[in-house]
Amino acid sequence: MGMGLPQPAPYLIRGRPDEIGTSRNDHVSMKTSIALVGFMGTGKTAVGQVLAQKTGKQFVEMDALIVQKAGKPIPDIFQQEGEIAFRELEISVTKELAGKKDVVIACGGGVVLNRINIDRLKQEAVIVYLTASPGAILKRTASDTGRPLLNVADRAAKTREILRFRKPFYERAADITVDTTKLGIEDVAEQIVDRLCRMMRFHVLKEAIEEE
Repeated sequence: MGMGLPQPAPYLIRGRPDEIGTSRNDHVSMKTSIALVGFMGTGKTAVGQVLAQKTGKQFVEMDALIVQKAGKPIPDIFQQEGEIAFRELEISVTKELAGKKDVVIACGGGVVLNRINIDRLKQEAVIVYLTASPGAILKRTASDTGRPLLNVADRAAKTREILRFRKPFYERAADITVDTTKLGIEDVAEQIVDRLCRMMRFHVLKEAIEEE
């Protein structure tokens, strides 16, 4: 790729975008957790905290657990051990979180690159994909120096390139998609709650009809 987009080793990208999260027999109405996925700067942490309060669930930030497990900040993991080592830690932390009930998980931006992560998360969580325009992402992350993948001269070009690469992975994993570009944190959380309620009602109704 023209900008030299960092990619995990082939064995870490388990499955093409069109193979990730393709199972629709997910029993959404039985799930108690919510996993927020999306690119950096789309609001996963801020929205996740509010969403946890609104739903009475525990909030968990995946990157924070990775830092705790590694004993060092994420930029140091990338610099000292490389992205593959980071993705392996991400897989390990995802496995620990996947079976938890009644949690809201703010996932790392690249969690969708590994099929095993999404397969595991879908066991107990509804996957909510938060999107935002490249411009909004750049504005939100402008003062944040702790983003290893955007530690380049042309952040705008890098952002667009990574977004293009990851978009099909995000879309294929998602049960719900919310564009956060022009929305406040509370508005996003309320949209998610509303969409979850409608989704639950639909699946309960569908199951009732199928049982008749």
